[in-house]
Amino acid sequence: MTSCLRRLAVSAFLCTTALGADDADSAIRFSFASVPFTLENSESSNRYAPETMPGGVAMFDYDNDGDLDLFFANGAELPNAQKMSEIYFNRLLRNDGKANFTDVTVRARLAGDGYDFGVAVGDYDNDGDPDLFVAGLHRNTLYRNDGNGGFDDLTSEAGLSSNDPDYGPLWSVAGAWFDYDGDGLLDLFVVNYLSWRAGADPVCDGMGARDYCHPKHYRGTPNSLYRNNGDGTFEDVSASAGLRAHVGKGMGAAVADFDQDGLNDVFVTNDKLPNFLLRNDGKGSFEEIGFEATVALPEHGRDVSGMGVDARDIDNDGLPDIVYAALPNETFPLMRNSADGYFEDIGYASGLASQTRRMAGYSAVIADFDNDGWKDIFFSRGDVQAHSVQPGLAVDQHNTVFENLRNGKFAERTAEARFEQAPPKRHRGAAVGDLNGDGRLDLVVTALGSKAELWLNQSEAGRHWLQFDLEGVRSNRDGIGAVVAVTVGGEQQTNHATTSVGYASSSAGPVHFGLHEAETVDSVEIRWPSGQVQRLENVVADQVVKVREPDAR
Repeated sequence: MTSCLRRLAVSAFLCTTALGADDADSAIRFSFASVPFTLENSESSNRYAPETMPGGVAMFDYDNDGDLDLFFANGAELPNAQKMSEIYFNRLLRNDGKANFTDVTVRARLAGDGYDFGVAVGDYDNDGDPDLFVAGLHRNTLYRNDGNGGFDDLTSEAGLSSNDPDYGPLWSVAGAWFDYDGDGLLDLFVVNYLSWRAGADPVCDGMGARDYCHPKHYRGTPNSLYRNNGDGTFEDVSASAGLRAHVGKGMGAAVADFDQDGLNDVFVTNDKLPNFLLRNDGKGSFEEIGFEATVALPEHGRDVSGMGVDARDIDNDGLPDIVYAALPNETFPLMRNSADGYFEDIGYASGLASQTRRMAGYSAVIADFDNDGWKDIFFSRGDVQAHSVQPGLAVDQHNTVFENLRNGKFAERTAEARFEQAPPKRHRGAAVGDLNGDGRLDLVVTALGSKAELWLNQSEAGRHWLQFDLEGVRSNRDGIGAVVAVTVGGEQQTNHATTSVGYASSSAGPVHFGLHEAETVDSVEIRWPSGQVQRLENVVADQVVKVREPDAR
């Protein structure tokens, strides 16, 4: 039976059903379709470093009609990094509710100007309309949603300069919105990559042909943090918050309350450098504890090419875990969070390491794709290089999903999930959300020089689900940072609200839970960023539940 979408206010219901425990081997399945957007990276024989890095995508409801729309960041001509042709326009595609899309870019004023990589969705002015931050090469852009189908470029007025007094113009690849200081306003964390200028790339050889150079040939940069002043402007607090002391080569950021102290922390993947775990001290600054928390390096102790990242509870113990993509022979690390303040790399114990050894990945997405109550892991795949640097290792690759077997193990389901319906590509960004209102999570993935891919979820339709569309009052309007726990028959799942997912991408749909056979959830607990705890009881499955934070003082 196909679940029906019902968007209801919170109310009380009376029946309960326990989560099922069977069907651990059921396959996750998707159907493929292309999306009317081509990622133009301006690839050339010069092998400019930015060419291999674009591809961020956002899934968000820009017009508040209840359907998730798509925004794609696009490249530009190199070396001048200008969008000299319409083929390089960023694109906004409006969803009709059935996963059919119409290009509304020009009307929305979102074509852009420079070479763009990533996108972050967040309602920074708390007016109920989602805004966009676009991360680019030597220029970033803040677009304010005007509520009438258009966006205004307010970068200059907001004070979001990408020029650093010590490092020059910054190359940013991603952004993450979250309220780090608890004032109810979304602040902006920007992931910065390398110092790069046109004409300065070294010449590097890959199997007899010029190819993209290892990041060791470039100078690293610190990440940036901008505090929201609440009047449309931002203050660069990177130095006072402690970020400038840590120079890396950032590729992705995951925001979560990793130590369960009620404050949002930031995990940053670095390219061939140790990762950062930035612990929020609640006093306006962050302490870098990557080595202390044992997440700076994988279990084998070597630097890897940390790419896109996600942080969610993969074992239903209430703690957000971390997974990120890497390159061949590095494996994809899976870091299990412990209540003792450190992480354990369970890549080998879970089977993920052995199954990803020959894979190259960019985006990592943790989500319950088969609605069985246990979150699975998706990776967009494709190498950095244009040519294979090792015999037998493919540059173009199929995307992959790993099914959570509920026993600490994950199983690769590339063929079973039907990702081989599309040819292998150098895939990059990925966003997740329910695009057609059937309660199953779909995917949109970009690939260099190719049309974007739409993967509609065709997994077993009879399994139940719940989604929570949060509206903060004392907290930020999006509820980013809120932790939601659902309990059924004594079993509990947790998830949290964040829009920073994968590589350079943003997923801004409601907080999703798969419920398997449960037709009703016994209880729901929402811990808002403000510290308020809200409880619901006996909530019927198969609906999007709109939850407004109580305006208690």
